[in-house]
Amino acid sequence: MDAYHKLEPFVLGLFDAERMSIFQRRRQHQDLVARFKTGKETREIKVPISPMSIAGYVALSQLPLIINDPYNKEELASIHKRLNFADKFDKGSTFKTRNIICIPILDSGVLMGVMQIINKKDAAFTEDDLNLANAIAEIMGKKFRYELGGTSQPFDYLVHRNLISEKELKKLQESSHDNRQLVQRLTSEHRVPEDDLGNALSVHYQVPYIAYLPDKFHLFQSDSKLNLSYLKRNFVAVLADVKDNPIVLMAEPNNATLLMEIESALGIDSYEISVSLPNVILQYLGEASGGGAGPGAMDEILDEIGTSADELDEQSDEMSDDAPAVVRLVSRVLHDAKRLNASDIHVDPEKNAPTRVRMRIDGVCRDVTQVPASHHSAVIARIKIMSNLNIAEKRVPQDGKLSFRMSGQLIEVRVATIPTIAGEGVVMRILAAGGAMPLSKLNLSPRNHEKILELVQKPHGIILVVGPTGSGKTTTLHAVLGHINTPEKKIWTAEDPVEITQPGLQQVQVSAKIGFTFANALRAFLRADPDIILIGEMRDKETAHAGIEASLTGHLVFSTLHTNSAPETISRLLDLGLDPVNFSDACVGILAQRLIRTICPNCKEKYPATESDIAFIKRQYGEEYLAELNLPEPLMLFKGKGCDECGDTGYRGRTGVHELLSMTGELRSLVYKEASVHEMKAQAMKDGMRTLTQDGILKVLKGDTDIPQIQIISGTG
Repeated sequence: MDAYHKLEPFVLGLFDAERMSIFQRRRQHQDLVARFKTGKETREIKVPISPMSIAGYVALSQLPLIINDPYNKEELASIHKRLNFADKFDKGSTFKTRNIICIPILDSGVLMGVMQIINKKDAAFTEDDLNLANAIAEIMGKKFRYELGGTSQPFDYLVHRNLISEKELKKLQESSHDNRQLVQRLTSEHRVPEDDLGNALSVHYQVPYIAYLPDKFHLFQSDSKLNLSYLKRNFVAVLADVKDNPIVLMAEPNNATLLMEIESALGIDSYEISVSLPNVILQYLGEASGGGAGPGAMDEILDEIGTSADELDEQSDEMSDDAPAVVRLVSRVLHDAKRLNASDIHVDPEKNAPTRVRMRIDGVCRDVTQVPASHHSAVIARIKIMSNLNIAEKRVPQDGKLSFRMSGQLIEVRVATIPTIAGEGVVMRILAAGGAMPLSKLNLSPRNHEKILELVQKPHGIILVVGPTGSGKTTTLHAVLGHINTPEKKIWTAEDPVEITQPGLQQVQVSAKIGFTFANALRAFLRADPDIILIGEMRDKETAHAGIEASLTGHLVFSTLHTNSAPETISRLLDLGLDPVNFSDACVGILAQRLIRTICPNCKEKYPATESDIAFIKRQYGEEYLAELNLPEPLMLFKGKGCDECGDTGYRGRTGVHELLSMTGELRSLVYKEASVHEMKAQAMKDGMRTLTQDGILKVLKGDTDIPQIQIISGTG
C-alpha cells in the first residue's frame, strides 16, 4: 500500500490531474476493489466487472477509455447502452468529476485491475495521455500478477508442481494446433489429471475452476440469443448453481470480445466467470464425454470385416452398406483424417486386390489402411448414402457433400466419385471449417506483411491471391478480410464452397447448377452498397471484367486465380481480353503463394550447412540480392530426423511462401505496353518484390523448412 501512496503524486504530476483511483481485481472474484482513493472524503469501494460503471466496463471490455464528460449520458450511451457514471461520490463531497481516463491493468492478457485518472487541470485528456497511462498500467500489471500469485502462461502451474518439465511443455505448445489439442495431449501423453489442468487455468486466469459436476451446476435458463452452435464453437456454457446464480463458463476467460458478446446477449447485470476444460464445457452443453464414444479402433473394425469376409461364400452378396462394421469403418476413416489434419481422403480400388485408403497430409499422400476387396462396394455405398448421392449409378462421376461431428465440431466434407476399371473410386476433401486465421499467423516476411497492410488500406482497387489448387488462397484472403473487417465496412463474399465463416461478413454460396455464378453474384453485390467484395475465383472473362469494373467504381475487390507467379497473372488476365489500361489502373497488388512442409518441431535439429547447401542458397536467391541475407559463418540450417509424431518423415504441418507484387507507376507503364512476363518480373523485383523461391530461402534460414522443400517449388529438386 505504501508503494501506491508514493506512486500517486508522481502519476498525478505526469498527467497534471487532480485525483487517481486504482482498482485491483479480487482473487477468484468477478469484481474490483479500490486499493486506495485520493482525498479524505472517499473510502474503499467494490465495483462489479460489468458495463454498469466506467471502471467495470473497462475491466470487462479490456479497452481504455477517455471520458470527456461523465455526466453526458449520450457520450456514455455511445460507448455502451448500459454504461453509467456513479456520481454518488461526487454528491457526497465537494469534488466534481469533469473528465476521466480509464485504463485496464493487464498482464499476459489477463485482467489484474483498472486505473482511473480524474480531472486533467484546465484541459482534456489526449491520446498521448492514453499512451502514457497504458505504459504505467503495463508495469502495474506485473506487480498485481505477483501479488495475486498468478502465472504468466496458462499451464506454468504444472511446471511449478513438477507435473511436466518446462521443456516438455514448450514442445507440446509448439506442436499443438490450439489449446484444446494441448489439453488433450497433456492428459493422454503426460497423464496430467484434469483437476490439475483446471487448477492451472484458474491460477492463470484468476477465476474459479469448475469441473463436470451436473449435481451442482445446470444450464442457465434465459431468453438469450446465444444458440448452441455458437456456444460449442467458442467453448462457452452459461451455467447456474443450486441457487440459480448465473455463471459464464469459458475455456479462455480473458477473451474480452467474446465476453462482451455474451454479456450483451444475456442482458443480465450480475454473473460470475469461471474457467474449465473444452471437453467439460461440451459435456455441460449436452455432449457425452465432450464428443461421443467414437467409432472404435481401426484394427478392431478391420478384424470384424475380415471375419465376416471369411464367412462369405462365392455366391453370397457383398456386405450390406449399413452393416455396423462398414458404418464404423467409414466413420473411423473420417475421424482419423480430421485428427491427422489431412486435407483429402482417397479410396482407391485395385483389380483383384484390397482397396487402398490414402490421406493427403501436409500435401503428401500416405497409405493409412486397406479394405478387403469384398467390401469395397459397401464402403462406397455408405459414403454415397452419407453424401445424398445415387448409390445405383456407378457409371458416371457424382459430386456431393457429407458432414460428421467430432469433439463437438461439425465438419463438412466434399465428396467426388469417379468410375474406374477396378470399380468406383472416391475422393473426399475435408473443408476448412472455422474462423479466419489471424494475418500475423500467415508467416509473411516482414516486407510482405508491411506491404499487405498498406495495400488493404486502399479505398478501391483489385487485389489478387494466386496459386495452384490447395495452396491456401482462401485462408490468406480470409485472414486479410479478418484484419479489415470492422463495423464501418460492408463486406460481401461469393465463394464455392463457403469454407471459412466470419461474423460481420455477408457470405454467399454460388452454384453453377442453378445459374448463380461468380459474375452474377458480383453484379448483385454492386446493387447492395458494398465497400469490399470477395469473389472466390476469376474463372472466366466475364467475371474478370466485372471485377475490374467494380474496383474502378470505388470498391475494394479481392479474388483468386490459378497462376504460377504474380507477374504471370498479369499476362494471363490480358490474354483473357482485359483492357491493359483498365487493369493496370485497377490492380493494387498480386500475391502468389505455395504451401511447403515445415520441419517437425519434435525432432528438429541444427546442422552446419554444406558447401552444396550454401551454393544452392546463393544461386537461388541471386548474387544481386545476396547482401540482404547477411549470411553468418558458419551457417547453421535445420532438418527433421524423423520421429513417431511426424511418422518418421521429419515434417509436420505446412507454411506459406509468398511473392507479393505491388503495382507501381513503372510497372503500370509496362502493363499499358503489354510487356513480356520477364520484363514485368524484372521491374517488380526492382520495386521490391521477392520471388517464391527467395521467400522460401528466407524460411530455410529461419528454420521453418529445409532445402529439399525449396527445391520442389523452384523446380530444381
